[in-house]
Amino acid sequence: MVKTLIFEDENAKPLIVLMHGDCKVSTKELARQIGCKKVEPCKPEVANRHSGYLVGGTSPFGTKKPMPVYLEKTILDLPLIYINGGRRGFLVGVHPHDILRTLNPKPVEAALKG
Repeated sequence: MVKTLIFEDENAKPLIVLMHGDCKVSTKELARQIGCKKVEPCKPEVANRHSGYLVGGTSPFGTKKPMPVYLEKTILDLPLIYINGGRRGFLVGVHPHDILRTLNPKPVEAALKG
């Protein structure tokens, strides 16, 4: 299971982070790796404005606004991932390398267990 999270940088520019479902994002480490001073998760209503999806059903595909996508590097080691398809409870199984091809994400290492 991979979750789609919407963050903003210090200039309020949105970005997508694809993270393992059982991990949190180290915002300090993510900011350092993508060259920002800080990043923080968006409030649900702000995430909805950026993505066009309700929180809990956010998909990285077909977002309202184009946003850069960052992918936890170890996701690429998985044989198959399940990612939100745009509605709560609607999951799509895809090969991680299909995510690379369609979203062109930048791999990062920002996972915190638990």
